[in-house]
Formats: sequence, C-alpha cells, structure tokens
Amino acid sequence: QVQLVESGGGLVQPGGSLRLSCAASGFTFSKNTMSWYRQAPGQERELVAAIASSGARTEYADSLRSRSTISRDNAKTTVYLQMNSLKPEDTAVYYCYVRLGIRHYWGQGTQVTVSS
Repeated sequence: QVQLVESGGGLVQPGGSLRLSCAASGFTFSKNTMSWYRQAPGQERELVAAIASSGARTEYADSLRSRSTISRDNAKTTVYLQMNSLKPEDTAVYYCYVRLGIRHYWGQGTQVTVSS
C-alpha cells in the first residue's frame, strides 16, 4: 500500500530553517511527481512546492518561492523541503502528496510552528 511518512517539523524561531522529509513507499517513486502542501488553522490546504519525477522541474507557491527548495532522492524514495527564513505565517501542518492515476494520497502531516 502507498505510504507517505513526513518528518522534520517542529518549533523554530522566526528566521530559522527546517528541512522536511517524506519517505515514500508502495509505488514507483521515481516515475511520479511529488508535492508538499500545507494547511494552517482555519485555512484551506495549499500547494507549497512540487517536483517532477526526474527532479528536473520544480514549482513553488509565491509565498515560499525565494525561501524554499524542494528536492528528491529517487534512490531513497524520499522527497525533501528545505525552508529558510521562516515566518510566523508559515506555521501550518505540512503534508506530502502524490497523485497516482485518479487516486490521491496524503501523508499524516508534520507540524511546523514558527514562533519566538
């Protein structure tokens, strides 16, 4: 079965950095686009970043474009999200996501809290 397991969240001060990881299994990781989404309290889930199967193409939400980097290691079936210069408004649960055909799969999420 498809599994997406996020890790790396936590409490960080404004201006700090975090690296999120998503370990994937149960599907052909190297052939699928992987994405990170986030959901803040009372808000809709939004796309943060996505990376194509080979890693050659990436896209970012405008709010994080200059402060984050998505990457992947197909050998380790893991996708990463490096976030820098974090702001309180980045506080959210961050989810790993993959679409396989018509099915959508989400991880359990990892909490990121940016606060002094």
